Amino acid sequence: MSDSVVRLKSLTRSFEQGGVRIDVLRGIDLDVRPGEIVALLGPSGSGKSTMLQAVGLLEGGFGGRIEIAGNDASRLSGDDRTRLRRDHLGFVYQFHHLLADFTAQENVVLPLLVASVSRADADERAKSLLSALGLGQRLEHRPSQLSGGEQQRVAVARALANRPHLVLADEPTGNLDEATADKVLEQFLELVRGQGSAALIATHNERLAQRMDRVVRLHEGILI
Repeated sequence: MSDSVVRLKSLTRSFEQGGVRIDVLRGIDLDVRPGEIVALLGPSGSGKSTMLQAVGLLEGGFGGRIEIAGNDASRLSGDDRTRLRRDHLGFVYQFHHLLADFTAQENVVLPLLVASVSRADADERAKSLLSALGLGQRLEHRPSQLSGGEQQRVAVARALANRPHLVLADEPTGNLDEATADKVLEQFLELVRGQGSAALIATHNERLAQRMDRVVRLHEGILI
């Protein structure tokens, strides 16, 4: 693997709105090293989600260069970009996006099965992650039977299931009360560090950002 799990060079993104050009990202340079946890700090509307969408290869329209684990994403086919996301990236969003008809364990097992992990190994991995997050007694509960904090813990377990090289998290505790947010973030960071993944975590919360290895700030489309 490259010495950077993700490398951004001169990343740009613009939109047209009402005939006016809006430059959301104006030349972003960033390297995240293996195992490093980086806070992406900025107020709502500063472009944090847009930047994570770029790094996650979730949409087009970006200028500049995005490298994931040494792979130049601009040179990859659609199928190869999908494999790159599957093999190297995990995602946690502000809202959990769990599958309502699946149990907690099944929600975590699914990405493992997609990656061709055997059902027995997938079940074992899901149980291990959920137990580490304090959900060992909630494996068979569906999302509607879980609290907000529990739902987000399941989302964290799902993101980490395939041991991604990089976890992208967009305000992962933004919908939780302060005490629950602190606990979920603590468990999240502990698991990420424990398995040696890197993470890029978008937040507007200065206090939470200071618990990470490094803080970068997005201001008027530029990292400072």
